[in-house]
Amino acid sequence: MTGLSLGSLSRGTNAIKARVAIAILALLVVGGCGSSSSGTTSGNTSTDPFVAIAKANADKATAPVTTWDGPTTGPKAVSGKSVVCVSEDQQNGGPAGVCAGAKEAATAIGWKFQVLDAQGTAAGALNVMNEALALHPDGIINASISIDIIKTQLEQAAKAGIKVVGWHATTYPGPTADPPEFYNVQSDQVVGGQVLADYVIASTNGKAGVAIVDWSIFPIAVLKVNSMKEEIQRCRDCKILSEGDIPLTNGSQEMPTYVTGLVQKYGSALTTLMFINDGYADFSIPAFKALGIGPAGPPVMVSFGDGSASAYQRIRDGQYQTATVPEPLSLSGWQMIDEMNRALSGQPPSGYVQPVHLVVKGDVNADGGQNNIFDPNNGYRDVYKKIWGV
Repeated sequence: MTGLSLGSLSRGTNAIKARVAIAILALLVVGGCGSSSSGTTSGNTSTDPFVAIAKANADKATAPVTTWDGPTTGPKAVSGKSVVCVSEDQQNGGPAGVCAGAKEAATAIGWKFQVLDAQGTAAGALNVMNEALALHPDGIINASISIDIIKTQLEQAAKAGIKVVGWHATTYPGPTADPPEFYNVQSDQVVGGQVLADYVIASTNGKAGVAIVDWSIFPIAVLKVNSMKEEIQRCRDCKILSEGDIPLTNGSQEMPTYVTGLVQKYGSALTTLMFINDGYADFSIPAFKALGIGPAGPPVMVSFGDGSASAYQRIRDGQYQTATVPEPLSLSGWQMIDEMNRALSGQPPSGYVQPVHLVVKGDVNADGGQNNIFDPNNGYRDVYKKIWGV
């Protein structure tokens, strides 16, 4: 699969000049300050002005999420509905967390709810979608099954009047027409990739040497990687040393060998491994230990995944992983039920796109990490219940 073009994201000359001016000001402001909340290195000595920009972006992304910026109005709850959550894999923290959040929200709104597990395979995805259609629910929650895999089933759902709301089902947030899904819930994956890269740039004072692991059969993974790469390339002295295309399902077999080869080839030039899912970090730990690399590295690992429990624990304990860009899984489930209620009410989707958040050791306990999940403390549950009138 070819990578998606991110040319539309390129900044023009005027924008670059503006960012340089901001960076110079930022250098004056942050010079001599102590450690930031993002865990990025203070006292930046790089002469590349983009490093200060990256640091400011990373710091902003670690700010506690305490203010609700989503919808505050919408249709009252439609009563007596049934919803099926088709999960790409209940062993994957992302789909499992989203289905759990949706179940919590469905209970609050008064709907019947059940989960079907595709167990991480395309065949399983087709099976659970067919099973869901046979149940004749009012709605289907699609937790991370690519719409390209279940195109025929989505068309059948539309003909049967079954509403479908997705999470990470396609590349971008928002509705899709072909195949039809009322709304795809997720954060902006381009911004997430940029924020993670900004953290890497800032934490290495603009001297990052990175290896990036992709899973290119998924367009959303390609989008994440292209965004990371484009941002890293804005840093004058940063280098992309390697790009690996490894299915997460093969991670336990392939990642130890891949990591060992990287360290042997690049040595100290390799500062950071960047992943599109926290699961790759799980499979890399044995290689780090076998190579005699201490928990503080280098290299260290960062990820733009779902914010797994193991990732939070590693970040909290300073064990090889220093950052993750998670999705707010419970909030995503609640938003999916809200979008479903809008669909069943004959109203348009809310259009809400969740902001990107960066979790590092400095805020892993202060902002949702204490329970190994990023759960914004912004009152979203009460807001949605007020909208629904329950």
